[in-house]
Amino acid sequence: MKKIILGITTLLAMMTFSGCATTHMGWTAVTQQHKLDDGAMEAYDKLFSNVAEYGDPAKAMMKEFKVSEDVSGDDVKESITALTEEYNMRLTGYVKMFTKEDAKPDEVKEARIYSLCSLPIAHVFLNHSRYFGGFMPCRIMYVQYGNGDAYLITMDLTLAIHGGFPLDGEMLKLANKVDTAMTEIPARAAEGDF
Repeated sequence: MKKIILGITTLLAMMTFSGCATTHMGWTAVTQQHKLDDGAMEAYDKLFSNVAEYGDPAKAMMKEFKVSEDVSGDDVKESITALTEEYNMRLTGYVKMFTKEDAKPDEVKEARIYSLCSLPIAHVFLNHSRYFGGFMPCRIMYVQYGNGDAYLITMDLTLAIHGGFPLDGEMLKLANKVDTAMTEIPARAAEGDF
């Protein structure tokens, strides 16, 4: 029995040090988990499960809301503009990327990008880590297909909030405030809510 345990241990060590990424990742997760936020492992598991199912890492990092059939792209624009203020965010940018009138049913006909930010919260997070700047400003993408189906897509902030060491109480509160805004604004705008 001791030889079996020793053999398994040796095999795991060899796999870890020989570059087997999956084993190394698992080993790191097990040995370093105590340092991470309580939600980190669940967040990474959800991400990897989504990638394994769909093969699309971008999809795994986003939230999507189907736009109601009776809500136009211009309605969405009005809604996002109004809701941004309600959530104490600032609309820092808007770009209508393109409109392709002769789009095929499964081809993107129209795309728009909305950039939102809470400047005081951005300042706090940049002081914590300049790398949070890569998430700023938060974006909502409007995509409409040639068949009329439209979606609002925004980044899932779960990993930014829970993927590392725990955020302190005030930072966690601020991060959750932004996450709520960036979930509820597109969800409500998809319904044409003001």
